Amino acid sequence: MKKKILFALMMVFTLLLAACGNSASPEEAAGENSTEKEKDGGKKVIKMATSADFAPFESRNTAGDIEGFDIDLANYIAEELGYELEIQDMKFDGLIGALQSNRADMVLSGMSATEDRKKNVDFSMPYNHSGEMFVTLKDSQISKLDDLEGKTVGVQLGTIQEEGAKKIKENEVDFEMKQLDDGTALIQELLSNRIDVAYMDKSVAVGYIEEQDLAGFDDPTSSSPGMAVAFPKGSELVDDVNQVLEEAEENGKLQELKDKWLSDVQ
Repeated sequence: MKKKILFALMMVFTLLLAACGNSASPEEAAGENSTEKEKDGGKKVIKMATSADFAPFESRNTAGDIEGFDIDLANYIAEELGYELEIQDMKFDGLIGALQSNRADMVLSGMSATEDRKKNVDFSMPYNHSGEMFVTLKDSQISKLDDLEGKTVGVQLGTIQEEGAKKIKENEVDFEMKQLDDGTALIQELLSNRIDVAYMDKSVAVGYIEEQDLAGFDDPTSSSPGMAVAFPKGSELVDDVNQVLEEAEENGKLQELKDKWLSDVQ
């Protein structure tokens, strides 16, 4: 009887050891980094987050697919580094949080490499700089900075334009600022006369001006940093992506993409 009990205890102990040996660590269960995962084809996956409301850098076409300058550039980077690109669409003000929580490996979303953002994420070398613009209705009497006095200026949450508008409001001319989730909403608010001006990246603004028969003028005050690829702090991808961007600058690939998507503001 004692032998049977001893044998049963040994079997239970053996099963417990086997279960412990097969259990994954929390990091393994969650996936430490998406670039470590591989798809069926064997390529590692790199997750890119973007906010697809910023044409011509990223927006959805009539078929619902995300396209634009940043999308073509991200695909080029992934191809050059041997990754399978996976794109996640989210609100712009959630992009840095996605990097900090390792839900994304990089961000391409027309993001300017500001000093404040550098406290939370790492950036590549700049790949584009287009400046800012104030967009108005065509029959508007607003045509210069002083005309913003007492008006309502719309900006997108979490953007360099939101930061720039705050500085202009504090140092140049006083106006009411209205913050919205995306660029499309800004134009809708402008067309509905719920804001007087939309303050946007110039490349994006020019597209809306032509498409919606609007007007606008350049921001004479700002010298925003260029757009760059953002990464989680300490990411090993920074150096690799910088090398790809440098080569793209040299071999004409960057200019090719600018000619394709940004020719109206070059």
